[in-house]
Amino acid sequence: MRRATLSLPHNKRMQESDDRGAQADALMGTLQRARGGRLTVFLGAAPGVGKTYAMLTRARELQQRGTDVVVGLVETHGRADTAKLLEGLEILPRARVLHEGRALEEMDVDALLARKPQVALVDELAHRNAPGSRHERRWQDVIDLLDAGIDVHSTINIQHLESLNDIVHRITGVRVSETVPDSVFDRLRDIVLVDLPPGELIERLNQGKVYLPDHAAQALQSFFVPSNLAALRELAMQTAADRVDNDLRQEQVARGLQPVALRRHVIVALDGRGQSEYLVRVGRRMAERRNAPWAVVSVQTGPWPAQVQAEVDRAFALARGLGGDAHILHGGNVVDALMDHATRTGASTIVLGRTRERPLARMFNRTITQQLLQRGAHYEICIIGTPAAGQASRRRFADTRDALRAGDMLFALLASAASVVLAGLAQRFVGLDDLSMIFILAVLVVASRTRMAAAVVAAALCFLAYNFFFIEPRFTFLISAQRGVITVLLFLGTALLAGRLASKLRMQVLALRAANAHATALQGLGRSLASAADPGQVAQAGQQALKQALDAEAVVHLGVESATEVGVGALSGGLTERDLAAAQWSRQHGQPAGRFTDTLSASAWWFLPLRGGGNDALGVVGLRFVPGVTRPTLEQARLAEAMVEDIAQATLRTRLVADLESAKIGAETERLRSALLSSVSHDLRSPLASIIGAAESLDSYGAGMSEDDRHSLLDTVRLEGERLDRYIQNLLDMTRLGHGGLTLNRDWIGVDELIGAAVARLQRYQPGACFDVHVAPDMAALWVHPALLEQALFNVIENAAKFSPVGEHIAIEARDRDGGVLIDVVDRGPGIPENERKRIFDMFFSVERGDRGRQSTGLGLAITQGMVGAHGGSVEAFAGPDGRGTTIRITLPRMLPAAERA
Repeated sequence: MRRATLSLPHNKRMQESDDRGAQADALMGTLQRARGGRLTVFLGAAPGVGKTYAMLTRARELQQRGTDVVVGLVETHGRADTAKLLEGLEILPRARVLHEGRALEEMDVDALLARKPQVALVDELAHRNAPGSRHERRWQDVIDLLDAGIDVHSTINIQHLESLNDIVHRITGVRVSETVPDSVFDRLRDIVLVDLPPGELIERLNQGKVYLPDHAAQALQSFFVPSNLAALRELAMQTAADRVDNDLRQEQVARGLQPVALRRHVIVALDGRGQSEYLVRVGRRMAERRNAPWAVVSVQTGPWPAQVQAEVDRAFALARGLGGDAHILHGGNVVDALMDHATRTGASTIVLGRTRERPLARMFNRTITQQLLQRGAHYEICIIGTPAAGQASRRRFADTRDALRAGDMLFALLASAASVVLAGLAQRFVGLDDLSMIFILAVLVVASRTRMAAAVVAAALCFLAYNFFFIEPRFTFLISAQRGVITVLLFLGTALLAGRLASKLRMQVLALRAANAHATALQGLGRSLASAADPGQVAQAGQQALKQALDAEAVVHLGVESATEVGVGALSGGLTERDLAAAQWSRQHGQPAGRFTDTLSASAWWFLPLRGGGNDALGVVGLRFVPGVTRPTLEQARLAEAMVEDIAQATLRTRLVADLESAKIGAETERLRSALLSSVSHDLRSPLASIIGAAESLDSYGAGMSEDDRHSLLDTVRLEGERLDRYIQNLLDMTRLGHGGLTLNRDWIGVDELIGAAVARLQRYQPGACFDVHVAPDMAALWVHPALLEQALFNVIENAAKFSPVGEHIAIEARDRDGGVLIDVVDRGPGIPENERKRIFDMFFSVERGDRGRQSTGLGLAITQGMVGAHGGSVEAFAGPDGRGTTIRITLPRMLPAAERA
């Protein structure tokens, strides 16, 4: 056996960008790959070339180097030499899956994930798992292993590659059902081409080393013929060479060694008329050879028949599996929609199948192909002849039969009959001679309510009825006058043209209606999400919008980083264990799961992940349609995906807002902590230092001091002690205010008494402070907490006294206004900048050039605001009367005791 090994690091597909963007994409793909496991594929042209043998040989080499290798699943097919290579390797027991009373063995994915070796051996990548397994296909199990960080070695034959399915079918005549999407190869680290010449492979087959004798004889007559093996061998070599060449180019871009040109975009246009999947595979191979991104599009000019919808759905699913994008375009003209999309996406190549040619359309160059060739001067138009071209006539007959539905034909017949009756009545009782407009109106009605085929039938019926009943000679199809011939022919042409225009307008209206419904649903969801302030509201809004738009039961589950999760109750309440497993898998892997998918499809729910900015899912959305729905329409799928994306973005927004709020609170907390430490260190140490200094002086020099000096030192101790007591009291008051522990013990006190007590208290500490007090006469007493309100007023006038120039009076004015009391404290200091007047009531905020600073703790006015606010009042700062100094205004409401209010 001869074996050739081709190995190069493989990067993910880069999106269309400039040179620097391409390099960044390549580097990003390399970094993302490094976070997961690495895939090594042993590729062969046919069974029996030695793929499993080569894989086991490589595994034994790795084990000898100290690598942890575990056999997840290897099929020996009774080959002794292959089984011998398994000796010494750790083999994981297989899982038993019950199906129709039989126990089937499959790879135990969960056990392999729990064991988590460095390298796992998984044979036959394209294998279809037994029903009831975790995934439908084995390559999906391999993706799970790679996502868990486990390197995987696997085997595959070239005929199992999805994009080559049609080519292999033409070569061998065998349609392979077990295929692997080409996108799986994007996870490759190494590709090992296991090559064996056709003659040697046939000899191994004759020796019974590939199949049992009975199967070997049958295989030699069908699949294993030299021409087939030679073609498959060439195909395998070409695939491996293309992969290596592409990897080398990607590696050069990632390293910045050689700039590359912009890639060209390929668009594959489908019409859903029996050739869609073939065109998808051709487009994928064309894009692969050109290293270009590609997409599949289909233009919807009106409602699709069920068979067209089903075919487009299958083609789009295949395109996504092959790594391409899929889009539905809406418009009244197919060519216009294709050209607009090609312009927006920067496409260079449009691939389409051979379109149906109508004689009149071909005469006037109106076929889709001809229009594209005329208008697409800057595009490469690739027209693909399909294997189904020979069946075009039968398809056209089937399409016509589908178009001529019984309901539409009955409506056309009734409309024609009604037009005959109406025309007869109009001619007899109204005297109307030109009756053609009545029949044309009937054709327009039919065209606006049904398809074009029914409109053509209605036009023909009306033409015959008009001729038979109203053109001389009547009750015969003969026309006596030349003028009558021209009249009926003009009528027929006008009816057909009017019917065509009306039918086209109807299709455009239906297409616009569908697009409008899509946009309206997204707009309604956007409005609901815009007002959502937290993940819970996002989940509720998203669930309601999905239920209304898709007519399906919906749950939105948002996982958050804390111990709680939004929507857990709703998610776990009505779901089975199988449903919960599908939801968990969808969230962990960021891919759809459950119904309508190949992963845990037994679930009744269709789960879509809420993808964030990275690879991690923010949560999962579950949709349960009624049991009769075999698969959501393409429009429903697109709408669901768009709405899920909007919900994910809203979730990210609310999380970002929460994170910013947390950061803001953390920063504010840190600022307050620093300010508190600074204030405590200054305002505690300063009076303590004065007290300690005075005490030491009295202790050391007290005997020799005069009486006045001793009294001065004792006054210092007393004043600084009272200052320290006030500071501690402020801290206690601030704590009580912050925790809502402030209790008001109201009593009556006069305004003049309140102001006098605060002024007298301050003058004991600052005898030089001067005050000018004006209390309006006949002011009634206040029902307040006297001690608290006195402390609040004391803090204000103490603050004013600190910054008033020596000899300047501090004005205090009290008066009634609007059922309340205003107390203004006006100083003549430097004042406070306007943009900082509201901030002076924040804790620990000081303004050195204004009323805050200079030995200030930054607590006085904050405490004042809290105490006055507890009485239902407010504190504000204004500029002085003449623009100099500051006015602090205390506003208090007048309140009465509860007994008097009653």
